[in-house]
Amino acid sequence: MTEFWLISAPGEKNCQQTWDKMNTATAQTNLSTNHKFNIPELKVGTLDILVGLSDELAKLDSFVESVVRKVAQYMADVLEDSRDKVQENLLANGGKYLKFDLVTYVTRFHWDMAKYPIKQSLKNISEIMSKQVSQIDNDLKARASAYNSLKGNLQSLERKNVGSLLTRSLADIVKKEDFVLDSEYLITLLVVVPKTSYPDWEKTYETLSEMVVPRSTKLLFEDQDSGLFSVTLFRKAIDDFKHKARENKFMVRDFQYNEEEMKADKEEMTRLSTDKKKQFVCVQLEKKISNDNNGQSASAPQGPLVRWLKVNFSEAFIAWIHIKALRVFTESVLRYGLPVNFQAMLLQPNRRNMKKLREVLQDLYKHLDSSGTVIDASMDIPGLNLSQQEYYPYVYYKIDCNLLDFK
Repeated sequence: MTEFWLISAPGEKNCQQTWDKMNTATAQTNLSTNHKFNIPELKVGTLDILVGLSDELAKLDSFVESVVRKVAQYMADVLEDSRDKVQENLLANGGKYLKFDLVTYVTRFHWDMAKYPIKQSLKNISEIMSKQVSQIDNDLKARASAYNSLKGNLQSLERKNVGSLLTRSLADIVKKEDFVLDSEYLITLLVVVPKTSYPDWEKTYETLSEMVVPRSTKLLFEDQDSGLFSVTLFRKAIDDFKHKARENKFMVRDFQYNEEEMKADKEEMTRLSTDKKKQFVCVQLEKKISNDNNGQSASAPQGPLVRWLKVNFSEAFIAWIHIKALRVFTESVLRYGLPVNFQAMLLQPNRRNMKKLREVLQDLYKHLDSSGTVIDASMDIPGLNLSQQEYYPYVYYKIDCNLLDFK
C-alpha cells in the first residue's frame, strides 16, 4: 500500500516513550507498519509567524503535490507504450548517487541540510521550496508545450497517410508515370470510386464530359471501401468533368503531382519523428539492451526530456516530503506548545484495518483534545485550518505515493 499517515504526538517523559506507546498499540496488532520520521530542530519564531505559516504551508503543500503529479503523469504520457517503465523512472535522489523508490525515500526520510539549511527561518525555508517548485512548474509548461507541438505536428502528418482515400495523402500511393505532366492541353485527374460503383465508372467515365481521353483510366490503389482511379482529359473540360463526376458519386481529389513538395513532406515527417524519438531514446534502447541481456536491466542513454523529467520529479517529490515535515513541525508547536517536544511518526496502514487503526489512535490520543471528538473539514471553524481533511487530536497529514492515473 502506498498511503502513509504522518502523525505527531507530544513527548511524554521522552520522545522514545511516545514512539514505543504508539508502536505497541498499532504494529503488534498488525494495524500498520511504523517508522520514526526524523525532523531536525528548526527555528520556531513567533506565534504569529507560525499561525500565518500554517496557512501558507497548506497552500504550498497542495501546489507542490499537484506539480509532482503533473511531472509523473507527463513522464507516463511521454513514455507512451512503455508505461511499465514509468515507475522505474520515478525515483527520489537520496544523495551520494543513491536513488530510492518513493516508499523507501519516505520511510527513510532525512532532512536535506544542503538544500534547506535549518539555520534559516521556517518562512525562508518554505520560500526556497516554493521558488524551486514554481520554477519546475514553469519549465514543465514550456517543455510540455514544445513537445506537444512536435507530437501534434507529427500526428497530423501521420493522419494524412492513413484513413479514407477521400482525405489521406496520396504521395506514397501515386508515381510519376501515372500522370501526364508538362502538357499544355492534357491533365490527369485522380478520382475516388466506391467499390460497388466500379462497373458504373468503367461504363461512364468517358462520357462524363467532352474531351476525356478514351481508355485512359487506370486503378492505382484500393482500400476496403474505394478505389483510386486516374483519368486523362483536356484541361478546358476539368470543371464540367468534376461536376458530372460528383453527380455520379465519383469524387475527384484535388491533387497535383509535385515531386519537390512530396519530398519535403516526407523529410518533414522523418525530422519530426526523429526529434520525437530523441526526447525519450532511452525507452527503445532499454528494451533492446534488456533483450540482448536476457531480460537483465542495463543502463542506456537518456533522451533530454526524459532525463529532465526524472531529475525534476525527484526534486519536486523531495521538496514535497520536506513540506510535509515543515507542516508537522509547525502544527505540532502550535498544538503542543513550547519547548519543542514531540515525536513525528510515519504509519503505513494495513488496508484491511484502516478503520480500526483510526479508532486505536483516537483512543490513544483523545486526551490531547478537550472535546475528544473528530471534527469534519466541512465545518467552518474560524482560525482552524483543516486543509480539506478531518481534524484529529493528534497532528495528521496523509502522503499518497501513488501518483499516476493510467487511463
